[in-house]
Amino acid sequence: AVGLAWMASHACQQAAAGGIFTSAATIPANDVGLVLGTSKLTRHGNPNLHFNQRIEAAAALYHAGKIQHLLVSGDNHVASYDEPSDMRDALIAAGVPASAITCDYAGFRTLDSVVRAKEIFGLAHCTIISEAFHCPRALWIARQHGLDAIAFAAPDVGLKSWSLRANVREQLGRSWCAVDL
Repeated sequence: AVGLAWMASHACQQAAAGGIFTSAATIPANDVGLVLGTSKLTRHGNPNLHFNQRIEAAAALYHAGKIQHLLVSGDNHVASYDEPSDMRDALIAAGVPASAITCDYAGFRTLDSVVRAKEIFGLAHCTIISEAFHCPRALWIARQHGLDAIAFAAPDVGLKSWSLRANVREQLGRSWCAVDL
């Protein structure tokens, strides 16, 4: 298990080398930004800071002219849980026109979102939008599936309790991703 975790982390970091940007001023332009899904609210009903950060980052890239269209991909497995529609609505509230947003309702996990961007939505190139801890895994998946992608890392939420939980979850996600790939 430790060896798998180390290999997965190492492979993610290699795949992401030079492909993660944190400034809208320096990121190369792409036609489409792929916003990876997360819940609008935490399980306790509070605003999810990761959701807010991704929305703000996606809107900033759109308004800076670095992307022309957004593909919001997330989970919609039950009627009461709809990440893509929540992301679309938040982006519209942030000034992104509805005509510049497409929803992918079957992005149940990062692998699904990235592969569907290429296979279902026909993307050859895109900018993946998530947080810094998540971007390496998304880029690793993209490269393994022939999608030419860069990533824009939304600012960290800045809370140690969130960061620790997110990093543990991400390490598990990387290990599972290694098995998938």
